[in-house]
Order: sequence, then C-alpha cells, then structure tokens
Amino acid sequence: MINKRILSIGCLLLSLKAQALVPPQYQEPATGLTAEVEAGLQLNTGNTQSTSFNGRTKLVYDTKKAKQEALLKAYFASDAEKTTAEKYDVQLQSNYKVESGYFFGRGEGTWDEFGSYTRLYTGSVGYGFDAISSYATKLKLEIGPGYQYSLAKATTSEPEPDANTDVILRAAAKFEQRIHEYSSFTADLTAETGQNNSAVILDMGYKNILFQDLAFKVGMNVKYTEVVPDGTEQVDTVTTFNLLYTFQ
Repeated sequence: MINKRILSIGCLLLSLKAQALVPPQYQEPATGLTAEVEAGLQLNTGNTQSTSFNGRTKLVYDTKKAKQEALLKAYFASDAEKTTAEKYDVQLQSNYKVESGYFFGRGEGTWDEFGSYTRLYTGSVGYGFDAISSYATKLKLEIGPGYQYSLAKATTSEPEPDANTDVILRAAAKFEQRIHEYSSFTADLTAETGQNNSAVILDMGYKNILFQDLAFKVGMNVKYTEVVPDGTEQVDTVTTFNLLYTFQ
C-alpha cells in the first residue's frame, strides 16, 4: 500500500513539473520566414522546335520591427536554331517599420539580352504605408527618390551605346484581393519618372490553391518605357502559367 502511495505521489509531481515547463497554451514560435517557388516549362516538338522556361522565387522575413524581401525571376526561350529570350530580374527591399508605416531601401537589377535595355539597375529609398489593410483587401502605397543606370541595346545606328544615368522619382501601389478562401488576385503598379526617361510597370497575378501549399498561378507583366532605342518596342509583355509552392 505504501509503495502504491509513493508511486502515485511521484506521478503527480512529474505531471505538475511537466505542466510548469510546458504550459497548455504553448505554441511553437513563428519564424517569420516564408518562401514561394514557382516555375513553368513549355516544350514544342514536331513541326515547331522550341523551349521556354520561367521561374520565380520570393523570400520574405517579417518581424515586428522590420521586413526583408528578396525576389528572383528568370525567363528563357529558344527555338531549333538559337536563343530567342533570356532575362533575369533581382529585387531586394528592406522595410523599417514605424507607427504610421515604414521607411524602405530598395535595389533592383535587370539583365535582358533581347530587351530594349540590356542592363538596368535602380536604387531607391522612401516611405510606404498601408492604405487598406483587411482580411480580404490590402493596398500598400510607396514613394521616394532613386537613381538609375541603364544600358541600351546595340543597334545598327548605334552599335556601341553609352550608358545613361538618371535621378528618378519612384511611386508604387501594391494591391491584393482575396476572392475567396482558395483564390486571390494581386496587382502591383510602379511608375519611375526621370529627367531622361520614364517607365510604368504593371505586374498582375491570379492564384488558385490546388492543395494546402501548392497552387496554380497565371501572371502577366507589362512594362512601358517612354524612350527606347531605334528598332525596339516601347511595350514589353510577359505572360506565365506556373505551379507555385509555398514554404512556411
């Protein structure tokens, strides 16, 4: 009988100690890190020999005082004879949060072997805030000055173009609408206005969740550049159909 009492008291003490170490409301702390990886591939054979690939990776580290974002996009296309498209985009942004919004520093780089500008580097700083922030609808607005370096595509009239630099004003609106539990729409509109050149970029996407972390995404990126080299177009459009996987 004594042994049974001692055993019961020991079990009770161990149970109380475990509850003290791990409270019932305990949850694993959130890391604040999320990642998105999406890719699309197209292969054509037979009468048409062509290959195209596009990929996008986004990393976000969000804490109470700051938010870090990194975005990498790549696009490649070729036919039976040669490469017809090759483009890489890198975007980095760091936000320091304040009570009314956030201050940001941003850097962007574009390498486009077949675009009107083969090299485009932009750095900017500024202020942003949440104009709308609800479960279904979000809208962020940003504005600030920046500096841009651009190298135009070589043409017959100008086989070795000089690089251009420009002070710009960058304004951006980032919109997100949750349509229902499994689908959402995003649209980012950016305007870069400088003394020598100006550009407007619209980046849209529709995402539909297939499984918990896997989604199908349709995207479209439209860029208008006011001044372009002779023989090149002012408007560039890229449309993608990808599978997207989210890590949290």
